[in-house]
Amino acid sequence: MLKKDLIELCLLHLLSQGDRYGYELLRPLHAAFPDTQESAVYALLRGLCREGCSEQYAGETSDGPARKYYRLTGQGRTKLAALLERWRALRNAVAQLGVD
Repeated sequence: MLKKDLIELCLLHLLSQGDRYGYELLRPLHAAFPDTQESAVYALLRGLCREGCSEQYAGETSDGPARKYYRLTGQGRTKLAALLERWRALRNAVAQLGVD
């Protein structure tokens, strides 16, 4: 499982907890993967929307521009389950080799 897949897994997981706007997704991802560019995360979000795994919508505005919110779709839940399965298999394989 490559870093891109791990970040997608994390994005889908975060969205499974509820709708979020881009910066709400970016903060925890940047904390976990500090060398990841903001533009790469947004590119993955756009890709998930194109695949039908998430939907984007404009939220309520206060004084600034409307925030772009993202929500998980049924297809996104299916992809999340598949990525979780792959992650767990990889984690178990590495653990069997004694790697912590």
